[in-house]
Amino acid sequence: MKDWFLLYCKRSEQERAVINLDRQGVECYYPQVTVEKIVRSKRVSSQEPLFPNYMFVYFDPEMISYTTVRSTRGVADFIRQGKTPQRVDPDLIYSLMVNEDSAEQQAKLSNLPQPGETLKLAQGQFKGIEAIYHEPDGEKRSFMLINLLGKQVKVSVQNEYLIKK
Repeated sequence: MKDWFLLYCKRSEQERAVINLDRQGVECYYPQVTVEKIVRSKRVSSQEPLFPNYMFVYFDPEMISYTTVRSTRGVADFIRQGKTPQRVDPDLIYSLMVNEDSAEQQAKLSNLPQPGETLKLAQGQFKGIEAIYHEPDGEKRSFMLINLLGKQVKVSVQNEYLIKK
């Protein structure tokens, strides 16, 4: 009977493990999320594992042995509870599959203003000041350009402080 198990993979070798496990007939799943990064002064979207170095595998231990899976290139070992590999609830796996890069998650990212958009700051030390949105600064902050004494200054503020005009 097939079950889901959790594997720990060698550093940055999840792709290699997936290829080799697929050849053996083991179904693999590792949730990924789209992340925006600044690379060489340009914003780039890339896919990254939600749980780095961890992977869920689905197989029948009576058909494919634990040792075979554990000895696969790229795999370090099973996550265990005592001596036996830890079984994972299928509902958890299916909920991860359904929510992976969901529309709700993408909506959170798209709610940020566009660069150059004029906003008003609602809270904080710059409350009431108009600012020009520049770029995101991490998950919950943004860089804004504000005019102080006739000169544009770049400041980092909480995203919830922004009000669209």
